[in-house]
Amino acid sequence: MRVDDPFEIDLEYVQRMMAWLLFVEPERVPRRHAMQLGLGAGAITKYCVKKLRMRSTVVEINPRVISICRAWFRLPPDSAKLRVELGDAAERIRDPEWQGTVDALAVDLYDHEAAAPVLDSADFYRDCRALLTDDGVLTVNLFGRASSYDSSLEKLADAFGEDALWAFKPTREGNTIVLAQRTPTRPRRAELMERAEAIQARWGLPATKWLRVFKPVKMPDDKA
Repeated sequence: MRVDDPFEIDLEYVQRMMAWLLFVEPERVPRRHAMQLGLGAGAITKYCVKKLRMRSTVVEINPRVISICRAWFRLPPDSAKLRVELGDAAERIRDPEWQGTVDALAVDLYDHEAAAPVLDSADFYRDCRALLTDDGVLTVNLFGRASSYDSSLEKLADAFGEDALWAFKPTREGNTIVLAQRTPTRPRRAELMERAEAIQARWGLPATKWLRVFKPVKMPDDKA
C-alpha cells in the first residue's frame, strides 16, 4: 500500500486483476457489483469501492486478516457500498443470494505458505461461473511453488470453455493472471486498445501496457 495514496493499486499483478475493465463500458462501471474471494491486503476491494465507486462484496475466512486490513490498511467499514463476509469461500459462493449478480469476480486464495491456490478445482470454478452476470468476468491469480498452470487452465476451461479464457504472461515474481468470461467474446485489438486508453485516462491503470502481454489462451494440443 502507498501510504500517501492508500486506495491506489501498487503491485503489478494486482493491477492486472483489474483487466476485466477491458470488457466493460467505462460509464457502466459504477453500476456494477464486484466480489473478491480472499481479502489479502484489501487493495482490490479498496480500489473498487473508492476509485471505481462499485458495490463490493468480500469473502474472507480469517478474521485476523479483516482486522489487520481495517486497522492498518485503511479498509473502510461496511456500508451500502461494501460488505465484508467472514466465511469459507467454497461454501459461501453457493449462496443463492449471489447467483448471477457478480460482474467482476477476483479470486486470490492462498494460505500463509502461498504454495498453491487453496481452491483450484473445476467444481469450484463452475461455482464461480454461476455467480457471474451474463457479461461478468472472473480474474484469478495463479501462483505458487506447487501449482501447475496447465492443470489450472484445464480446470478453468472445463468450467468456462476454452474460448472464454485470456491470460497475461507471468510477472517477474511469477504471478500469472487468468481471465475467464461468462459469455466469451473476441473483441478486435483496436477495440481493446480504445478501451485500454479510456481506462488509463480515467483511472490511471497501465492498461495499454497490458495489451502487450495479454491474449486469448491457446490450450495445449492433447495429440501433441
